[in-house]
Amino acid sequence: GNMSSRKGLNGVCSVHEYTGSFGGQSAHFKMTSVCGHVMTLDFIGKYNSWDKVDPAELFSKAPTEKKEANPKLTVVKFLQVEGRGCDCIVLWLDCDKEGENICFEVLDAVLPVMNKPRSTERMIYRAKFSSITDTDICNAMNHLGEPNRNEALSVDARQELDLRIGCAFTRFQTKYFQGKYGNLDSSLISFGPCQTPTLGFCVERHDKIQSFKPETYWVLQAKVNPEKESSLTLDWDRVRVFDREIAQMFLNITKMAKEAKVESVSKKEKVKQRPLALNTVEMLRVASAALGMGPQHAMQIAERLYTQGYISYPRTETTHYPENFDLKGCLRQQANNPYWAETVKALLSEGINRPKKGHDAGDHPPITPMRAATEAELGGDGWRLYEYITRHFIATVSADCKYLQTTISFSIGPERFTCVGKVVTSPGFTEIMPWHSIPLEESLPHCEKGNIFPVGEIKLLEKQTSPPDYLTEAELITLMEKHGIGTDASIPVHINNICQRNYVIVESGRRLKPTNLGIVLVHGYYKIDAELVLPTIRSAVEKQLNLIALGKANYHQVLEHTLDIFKRKFHYFVDSIAGMDELMEVSFSPLAATGKPLSRCGKCHRFMKYIQAKPSRLHCSHCDDTYSLPQNGTIKLYKELRCPLDDFELVLWSSGSRGKSYPLCPYCYNHPPFRDMKKGMGCNECTHPTCQHSLSMLGIGQCVECENGVLVLDSTSGPKWKMACNKCNVIVHFFENAHKVRVSPETCDLCDAALVDVDFNKAKSPLPGDETQHSGCVFCDPVFQDLVELKHAAMRHPMHRGGQGRRQGRGRGKGRRPGGRLNPKKPKDKMAALAAYFV
Repeated sequence: GNMSSRKGLNGVCSVHEYTGSFGGQSAHFKMTSVCGHVMTLDFIGKYNSWDKVDPAELFSKAPTEKKEANPKLTVVKFLQVEGRGCDCIVLWLDCDKEGENICFEVLDAVLPVMNKPRSTERMIYRAKFSSITDTDICNAMNHLGEPNRNEALSVDARQELDLRIGCAFTRFQTKYFQGKYGNLDSSLISFGPCQTPTLGFCVERHDKIQSFKPETYWVLQAKVNPEKESSLTLDWDRVRVFDREIAQMFLNITKMAKEAKVESVSKKEKVKQRPLALNTVEMLRVASAALGMGPQHAMQIAERLYTQGYISYPRTETTHYPENFDLKGCLRQQANNPYWAETVKALLSEGINRPKKGHDAGDHPPITPMRAATEAELGGDGWRLYEYITRHFIATVSADCKYLQTTISFSIGPERFTCVGKVVTSPGFTEIMPWHSIPLEESLPHCEKGNIFPVGEIKLLEKQTSPPDYLTEAELITLMEKHGIGTDASIPVHINNICQRNYVIVESGRRLKPTNLGIVLVHGYYKIDAELVLPTIRSAVEKQLNLIALGKANYHQVLEHTLDIFKRKFHYFVDSIAGMDELMEVSFSPLAATGKPLSRCGKCHRFMKYIQAKPSRLHCSHCDDTYSLPQNGTIKLYKELRCPLDDFELVLWSSGSRGKSYPLCPYCYNHPPFRDMKKGMGCNECTHPTCQHSLSMLGIGQCVECENGVLVLDSTSGPKWKMACNKCNVIVHFFENAHKVRVSPETCDLCDAALVDVDFNKAKSPLPGDETQHSGCVFCDPVFQDLVELKHAAMRHPMHRGGQGRRQGRGRGKGRRPGGRLNPKKPKDKMAALAAYFV
């Protein structure tokens, strides 16, 4: 009850402190969290450059290193500050392979600063839990184990394989095809050992649809009249025939008979079994098929419900409850919910049914509601998913659905017909899952063998076979699970990737229709090396990774063997790329035939074409050169002005009227002219000393929020003038309706920012005494103070380009800051059960 809470040094993760007992002794506890993986795997320095490194080197020569997954959060430093001087650590990370991997990332950070153990004293503990409830947490604390190094190594192996294989293939095919075609409409032509087989399933279904040839068939339909004003439609025992003449023959023979004779009547009690306990894959399938939620969205909601304590751990392959699982306790939690209170109370009074025996994967119990909730509490999609999970759980402890099936067999002449009726005798679990209920059918007449009924109508129906439909997400999830592509945690990610890469589009009914690019890629892989797209090789790799987790395979041997296989495949792919290129030529237009003329090339002075399809770029067909541009904005010609360095016409990039804009030279943007510039910098970061568009001439002062940015005048923004940071999304609006705003070579005595000269319209001048001109510091001048307002740019996407900028340019305003200053938004504190106890 005497717990104190505070924010950690990174301002994101909270720290909770209290006094309790541990190992029979009084102890001071610190509990905190991390935000997912602490570290991520990446190539070192130069190997991250697409231009300087041959992708083939990424398989073995390129060294990798662990980097902070989110450097801005400084999680490593935060953990070291909180862990310093602690005697023990109890790790409360998600209880799966990824969670086990994060355990060792946390240990790598804190063990060097913790107190050294005395003799054989134990200092590292691992808590195993499946839900965030008092009972489960206390039980986990009383049965602490150790982190599993093998499971962590299997995650390390998967990370390195995916990084090396994915980057090598992605870099090669992206550069090769984007250098040749202008309308691919994808900024990244990615390859992934799991992603590509996932796409393969979608294209395989597309191919079946395209190659399908409909066939005509005929069905004989008969109706009998057991009573004067009722008719019964019968199904033909032959089902259908594909020959018109034969079908006509059967019709003629049957029409000769005027009566239908009952040949047999059978009644059978049948059972529709209650569902197995819920695992991740089934939850994702239902979320997509019935709730209309994409797998990744469903997983995010499930994780939120878990961290809030509403459901058990949502990543599990198990469909079998352990013998000691408190089913009644979970059920009692739901006794007051108006949607299912009656069903739950009846089950508790009459006795629950033991759930069916499913598959025990040895990871976590099935997904189960852990506490009661209301629609008002969870709202929207959160409630819909929680409701399904709860109904599914109640169904697993309910009775099976029982029904009586009556089958009547008729003969009309020599042909046999049948009709089937079902009557529910005990609804069982279908009361709580009504969508599984037996459909209400017209009741069959009472009849016995030998009864005769008049034939009302006999006709021949002409029908056609229909092609399969495009794969639904639910069907794709089933295929991925069946073939061992991805894990319960990664399946949603792979499906999301092929959608984001523009390989498939999600149509109504959450059906996945491949795009031209997705189809050509898969057909190209089949043509060069089918194993790149077939699920077999990845399935084999997943099995090897599982053996690492079980301690039955050597981490280094699996890694080296798999990389060697894919390195050979990569070289063969590069040598055979012409095969895929032939397919690309059919579907896509070459760069020279794409886009519209925009700006002149500085080399040949002919117009370059602006290719708007992702990634947008400029192409000079005469020089056969392509110049990349900043993304996620609009590009237009900038006053036909030219760069003084290379004579290329400048273009203006803009993210919209509420966003940023700046000019850039296409050549300088791709080939930085000065040492202190990096690729991808516009004129607002160029250090040319005299160019009128450069940072040197238009920079005003250091950004008021970020460390490296400089506020640069946007000389195209009048009459609603603004300056924008050349690093972050800060925008400063000032001097609306001014005729001219110029950056002066003079600087402010107080803050070293550049002064600005402003010339206002006489009729709209806000200056005192009807003045129209004034020079001063944006930050310090009291005349300008009320004319300045700081905002954040409306970006369509996150910043189009990252990278650290230099700290040159004008000085930082140290006096008055612009009015209306906003604090940058900070990430939410994501506990996500990725917590560590510091004892």
